[in-house]
Amino acid sequence: MPGDRLTHDDRHQIASWLAEGLGYAEIARRLGRPTSTISREVARNGVPGGYLADRAQRAAGQRARRPRPAQVAEPPAGGGPAASVRAFVARFATLLAATGLPRMPARVLACLLTSGSEGLRSADLVVLLRVSPASVSKAIAYLEAIELVRRAREAGRRERYVIDDDVWLRAFKADTGAHTEVAAAAWQGIELFGAGTPAGARLRRLAEFFTWISEQMNGSGLADAAVHDALTVLAALVHAARPLAVAELATALDWPVRRTAAALDALMLHPALSDPLAVERAGRGAFAVTPRPDRLSPAQRDALTVGPRSARGARAQPSPHGQ
Repeated sequence: MPGDRLTHDDRHQIASWLAEGLGYAEIARRLGRPTSTISREVARNGVPGGYLADRAQRAAGQRARRPRPAQVAEPPAGGGPAASVRAFVARFATLLAATGLPRMPARVLACLLTSGSEGLRSADLVVLLRVSPASVSKAIAYLEAIELVRRAREAGRRERYVIDDDVWLRAFKADTGAHTEVAAAAWQGIELFGAGTPAGARLRRLAEFFTWISEQMNGSGLADAAVHDALTVLAALVHAARPLAVAELATALDWPVRRTAAALDALMLHPALSDPLAVERAGRGAFAVTPRPDRLSPAQRDALTVGPRSARGARAQPSPHGQ
């Protein structure tokens, strides 16, 4: 079985077989190596004009003589063995990836979360993860874009990657805002497609779920006083049974206009507050209360519109085909 490193003879064989037109997979099979070993060898040690065995051997030798980055200590967590720490980091990275995080950023994030120091350098991550500096750089760029990691400048040009104490609060708020936007868009879709259509039914289930998620994560996003004001405005609209402008509501409630407008905004932004009713704009700056379109099917609305007397009368009428 060949050793881990390619020999000079291996490189001559690779150069010869490439000249014959063989693919990486076939060369790897003949050498008993993984295909990735051959492709990486040609990519790292080849030249624009092709792959030269002697030049590739010199390049590999020079690279082997370069000083390696200092090994990063892996202090055992809670006195446990280092192997247990590595196993935990690997499993934790897998769980992070299952949430939708790409695999390499998940591995980098897991290392940063479990590091015993104030962050890690790129060279530290290269050693810990046994990957290339380019892989670490791409992963860090991804994590920076979603504000989970930031760079801390050290002496000279070196940088250390750190996770701030409030990073999870920022991520939490970002997720909550996204959930609210999805819910609002779904409610608009229900009005567009109609609550009784298959699309409307699916959008209703989605809207209810994301509204619930958003309000659970954000504590409804409102203080108790704001919730009280919103429900008072809702009661006023129900009692009036007609569209009212902000100024009319403010006068009737003896509130400042700003307070009344804020309560209306809360009802518009948090549909669950008024469920099973909905506050809608009725034109010319007025607001009205209507039943939420998703709570009743078209058939149910029609039956309620007909009313019990009309329904009984319709059933009592004789059939046109019989006596």
